[in-house]
Amino acid sequence: MTTNLNIRTDKEIKEQSDRIFAELGINMTAAINMFLRATIRENGIPFSLKLDTPNKETIDALNEFDEMKNDKEKYKRYASFKDIMEEI
Repeated sequence: MTTNLNIRTDKEIKEQSDRIFAELGINMTAAINMFLRATIRENGIPFSLKLDTPNKETIDALNEFDEMKNDKEKYKRYASFKDIMEEI
């Protein structure tokens, strides 16, 4: 037997979560049911379901690496580890 559950939420929250659920391959109903079942099983707020995305620090580091890799005039290159140690 099923029942209807009506909830109210901010429009932007619904739209953002719909996009995430779509990327995860589920819809809002499935996500809510997963949450409710896990809540019962865990006897509390059960889990964090999220996409793996790099944070700003990681993105900045990757951009810096690309800059260092591509700008051979600004960043000195060494032929060997020995050459680096001799310069230090």
